[in-house]
Amino acid sequence: MTADELSTWTHAAKTALDTQFNLTIPEVDVQLLLDIARDAAHAVDRPAAPITTYLLGYAVGQGADPQAAATSLRHLAGEWDLGLHRE
Repeated sequence: MTADELSTWTHAAKTALDTQFNLTIPEVDVQLLLDIARDAAHAVDRPAAPITTYLLGYAVGQGADPQAAATSLRHLAGEWDLGLHRE
Protein backbone atom coordinates (compact mmCIF):
# COMPACT_ATOMS: atom_id res chain seq x y z
CA MET A 1 0.00 0.00 0.00
CA THR A 2 1.39 3.37 -0.95
CA ALA A 3 1.25 6.46 1.25
CA ASP A 4 -1.42 7.90 -1.06
CA GLU A 5 -3.53 4.74 -0.80
CA LEU A 6 -3.20 4.75 2.98
CA SER A 7 -4.20 8.41 3.09
CA THR A 8 -7.21 7.70 0.86
CA TRP A 9 -8.25 4.74 3.03
CA THR A 10 -7.82 6.73 6.25
CA HIS A 11 -9.95 9.57 4.90
CA ALA A 12 -12.64 7.13 3.70
CA ALA A 13 -12.74 5.28 7.03
CA LYS A 14 -12.89 8.53 9.01
CA THR A 15 -15.68 9.86 6.78
CA ALA A 16 -17.66 6.62 7.06
CA LEU A 17 -17.48 6.65 10.86
CA ASP A 18 -18.28 10.37 11.00
CA THR A 19 -21.34 9.84 8.81
CA GLN A 20 -22.65 6.57 10.21
CA PHE A 21 -22.28 7.49 13.86
CA ASN A 22 -22.73 11.27 13.64
CA LEU A 23 -19.20 11.94 14.89
CA THR A 24 -16.55 14.51 14.25
CA ILE A 25 -13.33 12.54 14.29
CA PRO A 26 -10.25 14.79 14.26
CA GLU A 27 -7.56 14.44 11.64
CA VAL A 28 -5.58 11.24 12.02
CA ASP A 29 -1.84 11.36 12.72
CA VAL A 30 -1.07 8.31 10.61
CA GLN A 31 2.65 8.35 11.33
CA LEU A 32 2.03 8.44 15.09
CA LEU A 33 -0.24 5.40 14.82
CA LEU A 34 2.19 3.53 12.59
CA ASP A 35 5.04 4.25 14.99
CA ILE A 36 3.19 3.03 18.07
CA ALA A 37 1.92 -0.04 16.20
CA ARG A 38 5.49 -0.83 15.09
CA ASP A 39 6.84 -0.42 18.61
CA ALA A 40 4.17 -2.65 20.12
CA ALA A 41 4.56 -5.29 17.40
CA HIS A 42 8.33 -5.47 17.79
CA ALA A 43 8.71 -4.99 21.53
CA VAL A 44 5.70 -7.00 22.70
CA ASP A 45 4.18 -9.17 19.95
CA ARG A 46 2.47 -8.56 16.62
CA PRO A 47 -1.07 -8.87 18.01
CA ALA A 48 -0.23 -6.07 20.45
CA ALA A 49 -0.12 -3.55 17.57
CA PRO A 50 -3.86 -3.20 16.88
CA ILE A 51 -4.74 -3.50 20.55
CA THR A 52 -2.27 -0.76 21.46
CA THR A 53 -3.54 1.59 18.75
CA TYR A 54 -7.11 0.90 19.89
CA LEU A 55 -6.18 1.75 23.47
CA LEU A 56 -4.41 4.90 22.31
CA GLY A 57 -7.50 5.95 20.36
CA TYR A 58 -9.73 5.23 23.33
CA ALA A 59 -7.52 7.29 25.63
CA VAL A 60 -7.48 10.18 23.17
CA GLY A 61 -11.26 9.91 22.81
CA GLN A 62 -11.50 10.33 26.57
CA GLY A 63 -9.39 13.48 26.44
CA ALA A 64 -5.77 12.34 26.66
CA ASP A 65 -3.22 14.28 24.65
CA PRO A 66 -2.30 12.08 21.64
CA GLN A 67 1.43 12.76 21.84
CA ALA A 68 1.60 12.24 25.60
CA ALA A 69 -0.41 9.02 25.45
CA ALA A 70 1.70 7.69 22.58
CA THR A 71 4.89 8.56 24.44
CA SER A 72 3.63 6.69 27.48
CA LEU A 73 2.82 3.60 25.42
CA ARG A 74 6.12 3.73 23.54
CA HIS A 75 7.94 3.95 26.89
CA LEU A 76 6.00 0.95 28.19
CA ALA A 77 6.78 -1.02 25.01
CA GLY A 78 10.47 -0.23 25.40
CA GLU A 79 10.44 -1.40 28.99
CA TRP A 80 8.49 -4.50 27.98
CA ASP A 81 11.18 -5.30 25.41
CA LEU A 82 13.73 -5.13 28.23
CA GLY A 83 11.73 -7.66 30.24
CA LEU A 84 10.28 -5.20 32.71
CA HIS A 85 6.61 -5.40 33.78
CA ARG A 86 6.43 -9.12 33.06
CA GLU A 87 5.71 -11.69 35.70
